[in-house]
This record gives sequence, structure tokens and C-alpha cells, in this order.
Amino acid sequence: MISINGIKAELGSFPDGTMLIKQAPPAEEEVKISWYYENDRELVALIYLANHMKAHGHGNIHLYMPYIPNARQDRVKGAEDVFTLKYFANVINGLGFKTVTVLDPHSSVSEALIDNIVIQKPQGLIESVIDRITKLEGEQPSMFYPDEGAGKRYSGMIPLPYAFGIKKRDWKTGQIQGLEVSGDTGNIAGKNILIVDDICSKGGTFYFSAKRLKELGAGNIYLYITHCENSIMEGEVLTSGLIKRVFTTNSILTKEHEKIELISLQ
Repeated sequence: MISINGIKAELGSFPDGTMLIKQAPPAEEEVKISWYYENDRELVALIYLANHMKAHGHGNIHLYMPYIPNARQDRVKGAEDVFTLKYFANVINGLGFKTVTVLDPHSSVSEALIDNIVIQKPQGLIESVIDRITKLEGEQPSMFYPDEGAGKRYSGMIPLPYAFGIKKRDWKTGQIQGLEVSGDTGNIAGKNILIVDDICSKGGTFYFSAKRLKELGAGNIYLYITHCENSIMEGEVLTSGLIKRVFTTNSILTKEHEKIELISLQ
């Protein structure tokens, strides 16, 4: 979904399938384009709309893009791998935004490739979730990060003791087969746990995290994810009964579920 200064852009089509857009330029001197990613068709619309603003004399254009599309393709291993993140960044850079504001980017490569980037940390969002759980449970949850990288990233924002996961993978298929726990493991048994990470697809990592935490005696388990794909509906996170509630933003999630509590961004 794309909006300009709070007004949603209506993306239509001509009979041949090409895009039809009608969008009046704002009266304000500064233009803020907000893009909550749903599909790649919106990238074409973004190109048209940014140029439309420029054609009507607007030069002070800012992009708010909480989720970075193509962020998963942040490296290439062979000639057959298309470096989509790099080429996506080239397109965004070519539009000449004054700032490109993103939330909790999945990779430092994204940060390096996008010009004029402004990075919003999820610290306040995580703190609000901790407060929410504390009110629900009557006590502060213990923190768990699914891997060491997440532990390093988020423990600097949330100054609480934490444990982290060490994934066991089948390196031929890439599938997670299990997970071991390291770090401050003394704060698991009998404690409510908040798992924190940046992005979720089907949620296999979080399922195995919750499974292992329950084996270690954890109480209620909650999950915070900054960017949650609709594919979470296809995994075991919501059906296994291991995770009581999922907290996430509306950066890319468009579906609803009784176990998901949505945090609306600006």
C-alpha cells in the first residue's frame, strides 16, 4: 500500500494491464511517500508517483519504507544468482529521495546499498511489548533470541539477561532440525519468555525455539517480530499451541489471526 502525505494511492489498470494512477500532488512543500510493501507491482507505482511529484515541482520528497523488499537476497554465490537487493536499491537511489526511512533492516547490506537511509530501531516497540506482557502476566518476561546474531543486535537495545538459540540444520536442504539453547539459561524454567527477531516467514525457527524452551520448563511463550510475512499462517507458530501470542507491526502483514496482535506504525 502506498500513500502520499496520508492519502492512499489508488492503483488501477488499463485493459491491457498497464497501470492507471490518478494522484493529485499535495499542497504541502514536503512530500512523504509511505510504502507498506504488498507486491512488486507497487515498485512500478512508486517510480511513477515519485516522478509525478517531481514533474509538479516537488523536490523535497521523503520515502517511508519500514520493510525493505528483497532484503533476503543480500548476497550472491554464483553467476546464476540475481542480486535483486542491489538492483532494487539502485532503483530507489535513482528516484533521489531526500531520506529513505526503514525499520529494523534485515541486513547490514541493505543499509550500505540504500542512499540517504534513516534507520529506525525497534527498541520502543519491543519495550511496549514487554510492558504489555508484564501487565498480562504480572511479571516481566525473560528474553530469548533465536540465534547469536539476534542476541547481539537486540540485547544492546534491551538491557535484560537473555538466552539465545543455536540452530541445527540439514545443510543439504537448509531445513532446521532442532535448536539448542545457550546464554543465561537459568532464566528459562518457570519463566514466561519473549522471543524477539526481525522477520518471520513460516516461522520454523520460532517453532523450534518454543519447543525447546518448553522442554526446558518455560511458562507462557510470546513472540515479537518486526516484519511478519503472511506466510506465518502456513507454519506451526499459530497452530502448535507453543506460542501464546504474536506481536508484530503492519509493515508487511495484511492477514489477521486471533493470536496476532498488530502494532500500527506511522
